[in-house]
Formats: sequence, structure tokens, C-alpha cells
Amino acid sequence: CWRARRGWPCTGSSPSGRRCTPRWDRDGWDVAGAVGSAIAGLGCMMLAWRALLADLGSPLPLPAAIRVMFVGQLGKYVPGAVWAVAAQVELARDYAVPRRRSATASLVSMAVTLVVGLVAAGVTLPLVSAHAVRQYWWVLAVTPLVVVCLYPPVVKFGLDLVLRVLRRAPLEGSVGRGGMARALGWTTLGWLFYGAHAWFLISVFAGKSGHTFALSLGAYALAWAVGFLIIFFPGGIGPREVALIAVLAPVMPSASALVVALASRVVMTIGDLAWAGAGLAIARGGRGASRPA
Repeated sequence: CWRARRGWPCTGSSPSGRRCTPRWDRDGWDVAGAVGSAIAGLGCMMLAWRALLADLGSPLPLPAAIRVMFVGQLGKYVPGAVWAVAAQVELARDYAVPRRRSATASLVSMAVTLVVGLVAAGVTLPLVSAHAVRQYWWVLAVTPLVVVCLYPPVVKFGLDLVLRVLRRAPLEGSVGRGGMARALGWTTLGWLFYGAHAWFLISVFAGKSGHTFALSLGAYALAWAVGFLIIFFPGGIGPREVALIAVLAPVMPSASALVVALASRVVMTIGDLAWAGAGLAIARGGRGASRPA
């Protein structure tokens, strides 16, 4: 019906007599697509982190990288901003990775994810949602600064400055241009999958189109960045959903936007748990572990 084509979910019947309410026997495929996209996106982010760690001098076998990344990442659901990194650092010790090296890879990986997400939001949202730009301009405003911070010499300077404040020795090396380029490539692919997961959910109400995909990618990227930057909420729970609802408000009723935001949280949590389950299975099987003597 005309309301569905304009992005508004319909109740009742259209003028032609056809119902426009979502059908879950059909829309279940969209949910499955969202779950698959989330899992693929998380996998790409892991490969970006693995590329950074390898560039720093500690290449990990894929099973080991899955275990360290995703079992450790469950720490993000604990209040406090450091638990995921701390868990990954300790798990990486099982594979003879120095603590400072694994911490560097984790921190740079998070910075790369944030930067690419902000760029995605900055490119897409001005084209599809002026409302979101007005409300969250402060998030987009930091994009040029954080882009500069990904230049490898700037990364090393910043990390060495932090270590100096903590009275620790400086890094023995830093991420090179090649490693950063590989991480950016995997992270960009990961964000496209993240956008696809949101697109599958949003398209239930707004229809499938290139415009909807741009909105989905930009909306989720901005919402993720808001949740990441407001560090007091574990896993960005709360701020991410509020931001996503705000971005979607111009194209669908708040109730529908709330359904999308909650479904997205559930889907991404399923992805986290699926990968963490794989990591725990690897740990139980003992594949790839090489604890130093």
C-alpha cells in the first residue's frame, strides 16, 4: 500500500484490499539475513584486529584469533570500558603475545572501527536524514580528528604518550601502513555487513531499496558510535538504541523504530554469542593453543 512505500507500516487494508502488515512467515527470512550479516560483520572485525596484531609481530592462527577476540569481547557487557581489552590481553598470553602488543592491537582496532563507522555515517546520513545530522552533529564533527589519528606515526605517538604518563616503556614498534590498510579494508567490509543487518530489519517497514540501505548503514553506524563514545553503558546498551530510534524517526513511527532497535540489539548479541561459543569450543578442543613454557 502507499503507506508502506513511503516507509510507514500499515495496519488494516490498503485501497486495493491487500493487507500491509508485516508477515513473519515471510519476514523471517529478513531476520535470518540480519543474523547472517551480523555474524559476517563481526568476523570481518576480528580479521581486522588479527591483521593489526600480525603487523605488530604476533600473527595468530585463525582458531586462536577467534578465541581471543570473541571470548574476550564478552567483557564489553560488563560495566566499565576496559574489561574487553583486559580479557583479550590475558587470553592472548596463551599464545605468547606480549600484553602491550595485544592491548595496542585491540585499542587500534577499536579506533579503526569507530573511524570507519563515523565516515560511513558522515557520507550517508546527509543524503538521507538531515534530522539525524542536526541532532548528532557532535558525533560527526569529531570524524576529521579521528581520521588523522589513524595515521601510523600519530598512532605510535599517542600510545607512547599514554605509556609515558603511566611510566611504562614505549612500544618497541607500531602499526605499519600495510597493516593499517589491511585493517581498514576488513573493517570497511565489516561495516557493509553491519549496514546489511540493519537494512534487513528496517526494510520490513520501509521497503528494500538503495536509499533504505544508505539510511540503514548511516543510522546504525551513527548509533554504534554514540554507544561507543558514551562509555558508561556496557556494550552501548541504551544510548545506541536511543540514537537509532532518533535517526529512524523521520521515516517510520517511533514504535516501529523501537522494534528495529531492539531487534538489532538481539541480532548483534546472537552474533556475539555465536562467535564466543565457537571460541569456547576451540578452547575446549585445545586447537591452536601454545602456552609459553
